[in-house]
Formats: sequence, C-alpha cells, structure tokens
Amino acid sequence: MGRSVTVHYAAAGGGAGGLTPILMIVLLFGVMYFMMIRPQQKRRREAEAMQSALGPGDEVVTIGGLYGTVTGVDDDTVLLEVAPGVQTRYARPAIARVVTRAELPATPAVDDADTVKE
Repeated sequence: MGRSVTVHYAAAGGGAGGLTPILMIVLLFGVMYFMMIRPQQKRRREAEAMQSALGPGDEVVTIGGLYGTVTGVDDDTVLLEVAPGVQTRYARPAIARVVTRAELPATPAVDDADTVKE
C-alpha cells in the first residue's frame, strides 16, 4: 500500500522573512549615517566657517604644523608672516585652526553727556 507524505511549511515570522534582510541594510545605513557621515559634514562646515572668518592679526596653524600670523586675506589665499619680514602665501583650506583671534578695535561709545547741545 502506498504511503502519503504530507509536507508542512512553517512560516517563521508570519511571512516577514524576505523583509528582514532589507530592514537590516536600512538600519545599518542609518547607523553609519549618524555615526560617520553626519559628524564629518559638521566638521567640514565648521572648518569652512573658521577659514572664511580669517582676518589680519589672527595667529593660525597650517595643516603642515607651521605657525604664523595672518597679514592679508584674498578670496582663495591667506598671506602669513612666519618670521619677522618673512611672508608666505597659503590656500585657505591649508589653515587647520586659529590659535588666537586678533583683537577688534573697540568702538567708542557715544554718551549723551558728550554731545554738544546748542
């Protein structure tokens, strides 16, 4: 006599077996974005802001480790005085950080008592 064989398929997870690998990939990309990409973008924006705010008198360090004082600023370049009477020109992105900012000249405050009344 013949035997009949019945095969039962068990669906683990209620049919979500095909969705799990895709969900893991999306989750991995999300973690990589928040752990690596986003902080790098923030550092780049901060560096660009620092480089655009450079002005004469600022003491800076280049990416090569050279300390100097900014004496002039163009659109793409910065003129540094690295020793008395020695000036070198660097690209703005070559400035790694600002050691000290130049002091801005204080603007005198105008008092009412200083004004002349006629």
